[in-house]
Amino acid sequence: MKIVVVVPAWNEAQAIGEVLGGLLPRVDAVIVVDDGSTDATGEIAAARGARVVRHVLNRGLGASIATGIRAALAEGADIILTFDADGQHRPDDVPAVLAPIKEGKADVVIGSRMLTKEGMPFVRRVANRIGNAVTAVLFGAHVSDSQSGLRAFSRAAAEQIQIRTDRMEVSSEIVAEIFRHKLRLVEVPIKSVYTAYSLSKGQSFMMGLKTLGRLILRRALR
Repeated sequence: MKIVVVVPAWNEAQAIGEVLGGLLPRVDAVIVVDDGSTDATGEIAAARGARVVRHVLNRGLGASIATGIRAALAEGADIILTFDADGQHRPDDVPAVLAPIKEGKADVVIGSRMLTKEGMPFVRRVANRIGNAVTAVLFGAHVSDSQSGLRAFSRAAAEQIQIRTDRMEVSSEIVAEIFRHKLRLVEVPIKSVYTAYSLSKGQSFMMGLKTLGRLILRRALR
């Protein structure tokens, strides 16, 4: 099976090199979607051996994941993994996330930080529970970690999931799509690595309200 990782990245020059150093030995290819970065994110990623796809302007997390999945499908990926660029995910967790699809037991796998909560700050746990509740209420889709950036999709699942949102609301949208298409979902525990840098990448309160508004609109257009 050809395994391709999609890494959405916006101004991640500080972390992208180390992230790719851990990922590249474990998979067949990595596609970094440089989402209009104004730093050296794209250059560092290319130097490390990743394929870089660039957005001229910053379009958001959802648009970057959609671009990356399309690129991975075009490369003939059998399994597509999404992986955050800020260093909060551990490359060591990749095999566990891939295993249920390789074994034919799942169409989609979510790496859940909430199954262990190890390394996850209290404020992030609360925010995650709110995200889970919003996803469940709006879409009837309940999972333990709706906001996880570490996921795996079989090729067939990736071809079915429709990403229409451009920004942070994409995480809930993906869960909604999994349930809408009745895809087989497995959640596996993963550990978080939070640093001052990765914590600075989280949503603010106002951004969270905007995300909620976009999700309500997405639900209305479903």
